[in-house]
Amino acid sequence: MILLAPAAGTDPGRVLVGLLFLGSSMHVAATGWFYTLPEIRSHARARLGRYATVPLALVAGTAAVAAALPESAFRWALYAFFAWQFFHFQKQNLGMAALAASALRAGSLSRAERAAVVGTGVAGTGALLARPDLLGLHDARLAWVFPIACAAFLAGIGLGLHGLYRRGSRPPAFVAMYLGSLLFFTPVFLLDAPYAAVAGLILAHGLQYLLIVGMVAVTPRPGGGPLGVATMFAIALAGGFLLNLASHLHGSPHAWERALYGAFLGVTMAHFVIDAGLWRLREEFPRRFLTAHLPYLLKP
Repeated sequence: MILLAPAAGTDPGRVLVGLLFLGSSMHVAATGWFYTLPEIRSHARARLGRYATVPLALVAGTAAVAAALPESAFRWALYAFFAWQFFHFQKQNLGMAALAASALRAGSLSRAERAAVVGTGVAGTGALLARPDLLGLHDARLAWVFPIACAAFLAGIGLGLHGLYRRGSRPPAFVAMYLGSLLFFTPVFLLDAPYAAVAGLILAHGLQYLLIVGMVAVTPRPGGGPLGVATMFAIALAGGFLLNLASHLHGSPHAWERALYGAFLGVTMAHFVIDAGLWRLREEFPRRFLTAHLPYLLKP
């Protein structure tokens, strides 16, 4: 991805734009496919707050705020959005590392190993917000955060490496997944071009998500297999197309178009909320659901 990234201020090109569509809009829209599964709908009905009320409130609220505020004012709120988005990225990385540990019988992640991944994610997110040029944000004068984020990132890496050294089992595939999670935000600290520093993070996150959802979709069951993958892909493609259209309306002079942009942000945040429930493996339903569809990822 870094090799494909153009210099700042230049056209990203069709290949990079297509990859980013796959890793951003399509992966967000793919969450809608879960609502086609009877067991997910049953689980959601018992928890309407997380799976219906909060997502709808996020979409309606951000649409209303985006329509009411001019773009110059609304862009300041994007700091909160991006902070949540990139922390969500790192939480997924933590989940993938935990699944790798389980699938490869490497033992559960220790508290220190988990804290290291979360810590480097927080540090990386802080570094991004301290460099608003990477995200196209107004300068909030947070440059002072960057050296603190650098120190925290290095400390997190040290803690994670220490945890790896202390564990009894270190299968190479698990080590690769854990180090990928731990070092995920490295480009933010080393690169200056926005696409080089950020696009790889977006693509890696989106492809991880589409891979795991696709693995669930292809599981042999009524409505699964090739039909399940085709349904998931159709929902992701159609929804991703609509989200991508709305994502470019932030500078519109028309309030209704800015509302669509706000709704795009709200749908993305709803995706954060829904996924945080569906993949929280400390809870019974996500473990039961994943064990039923992908038992080799959650070996006892």
